[in-house]
Amino acid sequence: MRGSTAWGDESFQEHDTTGFYIIAAVIIPASAQESARAQMLQAQARHAPAKLHWVARDDKERLELAYTVAEIDGLHVVAVGSPVHQRRQERARAYCLHQLVLELHGFGVEQLFMEARQPTLNTRDVTTVQHARYTLPKGTRFRIDHLPGAGEALLWVADIVAGAVRAEKLGDPRYREILGERVIDFPVRVL
Repeated sequence: MRGSTAWGDESFQEHDTTGFYIIAAVIIPASAQESARAQMLQAQARHAPAKLHWVARDDKERLELAYTVAEIDGLHVVAVGSPVHQRRQERARAYCLHQLVLELHGFGVEQLFMEARQPTLNTRDVTTVQHARYTLPKGTRFRIDHLPGAGEALLWVADIVAGAVRAEKLGDPRYREILGERVIDFPVRVL
């Protein structure tokens, strides 16, 4: 699986002492990517607007989206960072992204696409990935690129996975249970 690609998105929960930050990455085999895009675009057409976004959906739509993602071939690797204090989200993101790179490398991923944010924040992600590469074997190839969320339907899969894991952390495991054993999550201690 060397040379694989992953698509990632995040979710977070603000709280003074018990907040958490999630980055989900989906690894979809090359042979299944076009089908996955088509499934997500079909789901988007039913729900509008331009992109599928977990937080903008009601319970019925979230259940439908979880079932749609459960049908997509692939693996979902999720970093769950905690505790995250308010105004420390970027620090938590860096910790989670660093550990996620190490995990994704173990699955043969060499490129991660994340939803684009502000240019300075995207640059922080690149720097974090560069630092993570130093802990991987010499010569390891791994890069991160940022794409507009509305332009890549596979980012929506990661958004749904992140939302399902977030819901589970908040006490509603239904969506995560639908996704089943394809979700591999791991804790990240955010200092």
